Amino acid sequence: MAALNGAVENGQPERKGAPPPLPRPLKNLAVQHTKIFINNEWHESKSGKKFSTYSPSRAEKICDVEEGDKADVDKAVEAAKTAFQRGSAWRQMDATSRGRLLHKLADLLERDRVVLATLETMDTGKPFLQAFFIDLEGCIKTLRYYAGWADKIQGKTIPVDENFVCFTRHEPVGVCGAITPWNFPLLMLIWKMAPALCCGNTLVVKPAEQTPLTSLYIGSLVKEAGFPPGVVNIVPGYGPTAGAAISNHPDVDKIAFTGSTEVGKLIKEAASKSNLKRVTLELGGKNPCIVCADADLDLAVDCAHQGVFFNQGQCCTAASRVFVEEPIYPEFVKRSVEYAKKRLVGDPFDAKTDQGPQIDQKQFNKILELIESGKKEGAKLECGGLAMGDRGLFIKPTVFSEVTDNMRIAKEEIFGPVQPILKFKNLEEVIQRANNTEYGLTAAVFTKNLDRALTLASALQSGTVWVNCYTALYAQAPFGGFKMSGNGRELGEYALAEYTEVKTVTIKLSQKTH
Repeated sequence: MAALNGAVENGQPERKGAPPPLPRPLKNLAVQHTKIFINNEWHESKSGKKFSTYSPSRAEKICDVEEGDKADVDKAVEAAKTAFQRGSAWRQMDATSRGRLLHKLADLLERDRVVLATLETMDTGKPFLQAFFIDLEGCIKTLRYYAGWADKIQGKTIPVDENFVCFTRHEPVGVCGAITPWNFPLLMLIWKMAPALCCGNTLVVKPAEQTPLTSLYIGSLVKEAGFPPGVVNIVPGYGPTAGAAISNHPDVDKIAFTGSTEVGKLIKEAASKSNLKRVTLELGGKNPCIVCADADLDLAVDCAHQGVFFNQGQCCTAASRVFVEEPIYPEFVKRSVEYAKKRLVGDPFDAKTDQGPQIDQKQFNKILELIESGKKEGAKLECGGLAMGDRGLFIKPTVFSEVTDNMRIAKEEIFGPVQPILKFKNLEEVIQRANNTEYGLTAAVFTKNLDRALTLASALQSGTVWVNCYTALYAQAPFGGFKMSGNGRELGEYALAEYTEVKTVTIKLSQKTH
């Protein structure tokens, strides 16, 4: 099938010299894939159950999806296990061919970029242009990055004592489970799928029940790309049933999960009680964003704003504790409020929209409850603080000043469009306060002083520290957390270690001399 790269609907120039028009979402897109994907075939659930997925922006049902549970997970794991057996088409495939398949899958995402971005917006409520230019761009680049790694995963030759030759092999782990979140359904799937397949593993995927549609569409592209049956299997369903079945399954060798710290603990417990499967966790965050008095204020305000409000605030990386040095605090708050008031909230399919709805009623209620706690505990509500309209799940961009460390909005992960701004006096104080949390996912520092930047980067207990930028995530750079923000790393060369086992081979040489 011919690729559509370069077509207007993919945001590419129609003719030489013309500015690239903005891509447009597909109107009245029919959902094609709602069944369970096992062995490159579509299946109904063994129980006969289905569940509904809803549009957060229109507060209406999109479609019904097959509800997988333990029986369906067992079937998917059996398919993945068979595909991983010695002598299978997948195991006999050379590394270069695995890389070629990943490139082909990236080609298909490029071709269907508008379809996938439209589905993602329907299911999550995120603005279409953000889904197209950020989420899909990240997916394609991640696939191509790991396609390049497929034939470069190497062991070492090790000098040992006496007359022996010793070397290591980096071999695939086996059947990998992937449980993905609702805030970046497609991107988080590819973050797990690309390195897993690059290393030669097989996969059983459980997408978030709120947002299964793009993951299921990927199943159709996996088959079209030419991956052998059983290499990728996708079982939509609920966490306590399908997710728990993957976590507890004795034939799943590794699990990768992105989501809440609470569920991450359950997965780790299940892994330990079953077969001690390897676990990679990317969990919550209460991320400090430190703005020093010498910072470029325009840059810091803009980055802190985008850092907390992007994706409706539904990011584990959200800049949800902004620490501002006292001399510039009033001006920083004033400019942050101006930014928040200009942020356009509305229909995510409208190109002008900056912020769509929250994912569901439960999350919507939680955010409003935390906003109320901020008011009651003495923070100053500078703007927002309310729902927008009487339909949908929209919340006005909210800024609090005069926030102190003991307030709930400064301690709990809000996962919504709320910016708490705190004040600090000196470096040692802000380091101690920034690290005074159970989380350690990301942090940011804004300063023109290199010594101060490096001091803070070294002192902050976070898996990622951004200096004079925010959410600078790349396929080449590892991502993961300290403390209760998780274990292991995704992306970059570091992720390969999560999907490989190191085998040592030692050979005794003959004593004869020739």
